[in-house]
Amino acid sequence: MATLPAKKIRVPVHGVLLLDKAAGHSSNDVLIKAKRMLNAQKAGHTGTLDPFATGLLPLCFGEATKFAQDLLEADKTYETLVHLGVTTVTGDTEGAILDTAEVSVTQRQIEDVLERFRGPIDQVPPMYSALKRDGKPLYEYARAGITLEREARRVTIHQLEFLGYQAPYLRLRVGCSKGTYIRVLGEDIGAALGCGAHLNALRRIQVGSLTLEGALTLQALADIPDDQRLQCLAPVDALLSTFPKVVLSADLASRFLHGQRLALGKEEVPIPEQEGRVRVYRGCDGQLLGTGQIKEFGVLAPERLVSTGNS
Repeated sequence: MATLPAKKIRVPVHGVLLLDKAAGHSSNDVLIKAKRMLNAQKAGHTGTLDPFATGLLPLCFGEATKFAQDLLEADKTYETLVHLGVTTVTGDTEGAILDTAEVSVTQRQIEDVLERFRGPIDQVPPMYSALKRDGKPLYEYARAGITLEREARRVTIHQLEFLGYQAPYLRLRVGCSKGTYIRVLGEDIGAALGCGAHLNALRRIQVGSLTLEGALTLQALADIPDDQRLQCLAPVDALLSTFPKVVLSADLASRFLHGQRLALGKEEVPIPEQEGRVRVYRGCDGQLLGTGQIKEFGVLAPERLVSTGNS
């Protein structure tokens, strides 16, 4: 009787993988493959990219998953190619063509229209999205031919930069708040120009303070020997680099890890002048302890703690 191969035991892996996602793969697919390559017990991504989109997809492993929400909330930056004159069901290259129109616009007209979309705007989420209604994602309704009413949501376009125009293709760089759909932005710009549009390409180049610098494709990760792949991970605190740093003594660190609020004196522990979120370390070994909140009168309140193994 043949014996089944032993199931591979996954191990604790902690850190952040900056992945450069290729087109044609879902975010969940690449997460599963990366998790398998790193033999990691726990993993999560920090906001999905559509299958047709490419670019930065930070993947969190182990203790880093506790801070994935921070990147979900973070601003994003994209470069996109908008195909003017053609609208599709999905607003990108994956959907059937709905309509075509002649394109006769000048760069000046484009610049004037772009100005309307800078700053806070109201945006109606697309039917082809993962937003849920009665427990089902909207795209399931859309695939069944059902269109539901959706309320407009306020998002902010921090940057909308004209990169070039060679009819019918318009290249843009977009910096935006969480919840912004670049597909919808492209469609709305096309509608404002009177010709309609869809996205021909979309590449995410920044998430919060993280950029594509040093990012690996899934194939590049696969080409690295198994015993060297963990070296590709950035440390857990790569997700927290924008927060001020607080360093605690061993005694205060122990109390912090037990969830105690600490009244810090500036002479004992240098603390930021302003209230707000901080990243907290133990001074004797530089161990990240988690995040906290500086409250009134220099009180440090624990927020999200990491497992140090020797707290």
